[in-house]
Amino acid sequence: MAWGGPQQSAFATFLILCPTSFFLGILFSLFPYDYPLLWTPSACPPSAFTNIENHLKILHASPLLIPRILHTVIGTGLLGFFMKLYKPSESNMLFDGASLVLYMIGVVVYLANIVKGLRVVTDGNYDVELVEGETAVGVKGVEAGAEMPIGREDSLRVLAASNTILALVMVGVLVLQAGQWYAERKQGQEMEEARKESESKAANKAEGNKHRSPVGGKKKV
Repeated sequence: MAWGGPQQSAFATFLILCPTSFFLGILFSLFPYDYPLLWTPSACPPSAFTNIENHLKILHASPLLIPRILHTVIGTGLLGFFMKLYKPSESNMLFDGASLVLYMIGVVVYLANIVKGLRVVTDGNYDVELVEGETAVGVKGVEAGAEMPIGREDSLRVLAASNTILALVMVGVLVLQAGQWYAERKQGQEMEEARKESESKAANKAEGNKHRSPVGGKKKV
């Protein structure tokens, strides 16, 4: 069990589940914009790209309060993980450790792809966008480490794919937390059954000793 006992562990789990569900809600609201880019078999019409761009520009131009709330929620999730992983048990190390890895993957994707992509969409400078030293490797006619431009459509698809990756990562966190709850619940039931069985055996032994005749000495004639 994590630091502080069951009540503190439940509160820490609450601090993890709420931000994770909050992020999934945000990603679900973006799904109508991502769907035409990734999941439709037909070609995406130019008007769809324009609508997506306008939506992303509005998001990036949000008041400063909006990103502050988002970053506070991200920090709340991290606080929940740190609370559960302080003096951890084996269950905490397995489930919460894996959940924290997934959560940090989501944070990295957000910082590296989404924040950077929103800036590019707002500026409109798609042709100078570059993933240096990575995308240029293995590309025919482009020197390794050189600048490789990414077009408008590809940039928007990268953002949509990043949202999909984030959704899968957040679902993974929820699945691991649910798995931990099930494992601890099953372990608690087994311990309770073992305790009842032990008490039953002790009661039967005491009952048998009570009805056993005492051993006395030899009778005098």
